[in-house]
Amino acid sequence: MNIIAKGTLLFYLDKYPKAKTSLLTWYHECSKMAFRNFNELKAVFGNGSIVARNRVIFNIKGNDYRLLTSVNFLRSAAYIIWFGTHKEYDKINVETISFDTRILNYNLK
Repeated sequence: MNIIAKGTLLFYLDKYPKAKTSLLTWYHECSKMAFRNFNELKAVFGNGSIVARNRVIFNIKGNDYRLLTSVNFLRSAAYIIWFGTHKEYDKINVETISFDTRILNYNLK
């Protein structure tokens, strides 16, 4: 599965260093796979849940962090929409939250 975009992942790795190992593990495992549907994804990532149309949420680092993605199974691609702590997740609407395009202008130190 193609994870879009690497810069977004790097932003969140920098913002949440305690989640780095777990988030990178998810990235590397997911990148190796080619899921044809949600059931195949769920068989590998048992903590994945559909939260809206094509949006899938993953628990990262146990249940400390949440990763919201948009998955296109036909194109074997996942787009990272949002990542944050479980507490931050409780404050967003997963069905309507948009990707923060300011992340694309983020310069890593």
